[in-house]
Amino acid sequence: MATIYEVSELAGVSLATVSRVINDSGVVSPKTRDKVIEAMRELGYRPNTIAQSLATKRSNSVGVLIPELYGPFFGVILSSIEDELRTESKHVIITAGHSDEAIEKDGIEFLSSRNCDALILHVYAVSDEYIEQLRESNIPIVVIGRSVPGMESNCISIDNEQGGYAATKTLIELGHRQIATITGPLWKNDGKRRFEGYRRALDEFGLEFNPALQAEGDYEEASGRRGMRQLLEQEIPFTALVCANDEMAAGAVAVAQQRGISIPDDLSVIGFDNVYFTTYMNPALSTVHYPIEDMGRMAARCVLRDVYGMNGKAIQNRFEPRVVRRASTKGH
Repeated sequence: MATIYEVSELAGVSLATVSRVINDSGVVSPKTRDKVIEAMRELGYRPNTIAQSLATKRSNSVGVLIPELYGPFFGVILSSIEDELRTESKHVIITAGHSDEAIEKDGIEFLSSRNCDALILHVYAVSDEYIEQLRESNIPIVVIGRSVPGMESNCISIDNEQGGYAATKTLIELGHRQIATITGPLWKNDGKRRFEGYRRALDEFGLEFNPALQAEGDYEEASGRRGMRQLLEQEIPFTALVCANDEMAAGAVAVAQQRGISIPDDLSVIGFDNVYFTTYMNPALSTVHYPIEDMGRMAARCVLRDVYGMNGKAIQNRFEPRVVRRASTKGH
């Protein structure tokens, strides 16, 4: 295995110069840098990452905690974060919090113990106060999916209330008046806010909210099925359905079709997230676009800016949802 000494000799430079190139520290002319890189390539030299970490006090790794490691939503977030960081030769260490306070805290402690240079957190259960304490302990943090007061520049969020409102308003403008909903978990801020948007749209158009036309899910497809069965068991007519995410909408549509309910002739359905499979459903699902990939990239860019001093890319902290009309909704 080649050594740094051999690289130094082949490139005709000092050990200190080779070290500066490897650690990207200090001033090295482009010509000299190219000579060192070419020598490393010719010798097949691979820098010792542990030694690099000791020299730079950086591990070049970023910890990422998300609720789950499966599903179309979180897969896209992880992919976009990893892709953005990899372009700058940074790596990710990933764990899941399962929307449980104790598990989220354990995951954060695990990532911190791996000497991650920063943490990107998509967390539901830990409090804003806990996140503030983390920041005060000098761990660089970026939060996805919520806005923590006082650290808005390090939060990447979307207006969930406006998304719920826009979905419901779309159905009302299509002529629907009996509009049911399958909410997300109402203890989660995004589920609560999307439901509040649904209620705001009903109020704005003078439509009375009927608790019997509300079912609460957990964002998984099976809960969409359960929610749809619950709504149908009430035997209260409704012509449209707002679902708090696309997976639950897919479950609801499956139950409706099994019972001979035509989508959208008998029932218009709209989801939330705009994940990839919505265009392949039959009929294709109308939904609220959640810019998952963009938000993951923005979180990574925050880390690159704050931790590694890379300021060249634009960062957007707040996103506005938009309705994507497809075949699952029609006028009534």
